[in-house]
Amino acid sequence: MAEDDDIVLDKEGEEQPEEMVEQFRFTVDKGQESFRIDKFLAARIGGDVSRTRIQNAAEAGSILVNGKPIKSNYKIRPDDHIQIILPKSIDPYELLPENIPLDIVYEDDQLMVINKPPGLVCHPGLGNHNGTLINALLYHFAGLPKGKQEFRPGLVHRIDKDTSGLMVIAKTDYALVHLGKQFFDRTIQRLYKALAWGNIEADSGTIEGNIGRHSRDRLQFEVFPEGDFGKHAVTHFEVIERFNYVTLVQCKLETGRTHQIRVHMKYIGHTLFNDRRYGGDAILKGTIYSKYKQFIHNCFEILPRQALHAATLGFVHPTTGENMFFEQPLPADFAGVLDKWRRYWQTMEQKMDMED
Repeated sequence: MAEDDDIVLDKEGEEQPEEMVEQFRFTVDKGQESFRIDKFLAARIGGDVSRTRIQNAAEAGSILVNGKPIKSNYKIRPDDHIQIILPKSIDPYELLPENIPLDIVYEDDQLMVINKPPGLVCHPGLGNHNGTLINALLYHFAGLPKGKQEFRPGLVHRIDKDTSGLMVIAKTDYALVHLGKQFFDRTIQRLYKALAWGNIEADSGTIEGNIGRHSRDRLQFEVFPEGDFGKHAVTHFEVIERFNYVTLVQCKLETGRTHQIRVHMKYIGHTLFNDRRYGGDAILKGTIYSKYKQFIHNCFEILPRQALHAATLGFVHPTTGENMFFEQPLPADFAGVLDKWRRYWQTMEQKMDMED
């Protein structure tokens, strides 16, 4: 679960961070009168946090007292340690409905799962006041829950502007809180497919290292291996296919930090293919021949973004308790580049066999 500052959008329109919940902690005073916890929390948190929202949080298991989930009618006691998880507050933007098509993979009365195309920013922010996923949601659906995030209705998490793939959207207040708690508890299942520069020697592995904002480039993030700065981050990877100069991998997020896969892959020397922000739009591996350079240029034209796709998403349904799981194949641009690499590498292998 990401705990980064709520940065909204950078000037390039990339979403940061991915998850959108925050937690509040309180310790009940020794002389505190005993009354319902929903009343207590509404008074302590203040702002636009109503008792109804707090009751929804309790029903979703997002209020803990002394480490255990409680109901909204729980009577507080002196020295109780209280934790509540709610959607984050954000800065205001004028939200206007826009007729932007949505690729809806699944929908019921509580939530929907969408396949976000590359290039679509998740919500309005600096430099992107319209043309976002939120503008599309407002056009297609009425009454999406706002929680504390009034200007990002229904949004439970985010993926980068130029990353494609699966996202879950909440359609009710209860679903918003319940799904947010799952992200916070890191029980959401997320697998990404990525094409990285270089031949990754290990068939699988784990990348662990704190991620924080880059010391010189404020639009980037970097790994702080000593753990004295940034936020704890863990990414598991598994090689799917090798093409000598690039490798197709599957990445599983244990945490959800800003640009986590992109930063961790660069940290181990395998920047994502055509990831402009992190230097992947240069030829990092391969030959010096002009024919190879033209091949890479053609790949960049087909896939004008980082090669990263949110391929699977799993969670527990807020009301039915059912384990939901979704898979989405690679979009045309990513699949097209993979086909080119397969043909290129087959040709190279044939040449090497003939030389032997």
